[in-house]
Amino acid sequence: MHLDGRTVIVTGGASGLGGATVETIVEAGGRAVVVDINEQTGSAMAARLGGAVRFVRTDVTSDADMQRAVDTAVKTFGGVHGLVCAAGIATAERVLPKDGVLPLERFTRIITVNLIGTFNAIRLAGAAMAGNAPNDAGERGVIVTTASVAAFDGQIGQAAYAASKGGIVAMTLPIAREFARIGVRVMTIAPGTFDTPLLAGLPDAARQSLAQQVPFPSRLGRPPEYAALVRHIFENEMLNGDVIRLDGAIRMAPK
Repeated sequence: MHLDGRTVIVTGGASGLGGATVETIVEAGGRAVVVDINEQTGSAMAARLGGAVRFVRTDVTSDADMQRAVDTAVKTFGGVHGLVCAAGIATAERVLPKDGVLPLERFTRIITVNLIGTFNAIRLAGAAMAGNAPNDAGERGVIVTTASVAAFDGQIGQAAYAASKGGIVAMTLPIAREFARIGVRVMTIAPGTFDTPLLAGLPDAARQSLAQQVPFPSRLGRPPEYAALVRHIFENEMLNGDVIRLDGAIRMAPK
């Protein structure tokens, strides 16, 4: 499925991996509905990119919010042909920190935003895609979710984050198998260490240390590289039901 003339919902689309994806969609002739909780950044992106983009302030864990984003895509652009789930949060907290035990609600919050928020977007966007007329290949839509290398080699302090991303990996194949009957492909990208707002707050020394852990190229990943893979997934019909690591061959150390 080519992006030209297609409409894609991008969660976490106001910045970082999602922001780069929105720009790639527009450059390819597509339209994007930016779903993000940051109203200022999202509105600014929509204003900068013009009529091909709409911003909908959305909490991805909210049924009503996410449905409103889907409805906006349908009413404004005539349908939903793609979904890219790039919204997520990360914390580094041990299960047994020095001051006691990790509060359960902090684990629950990561799972709710990262895993349940992704599923919420998939189910509602998928329902909208099911009503599309198929293209010549029988496709009605493409869904790309975002996991992390932490799903496979999570570090100490990443129990909640790794669990949330591991859940995304685990549901990729069963949803792809189910959605095959409606002509919707489902893929997941597992990025390594990327230069996004999640890492922007780290000291330069910490950022350099992360970059040097990547075998080659020894640097942080760039959001446009993630967006380029998203575009390829859309255009390559044989990519379905699998997870692609985008990580420069990094394998995370225990800590």
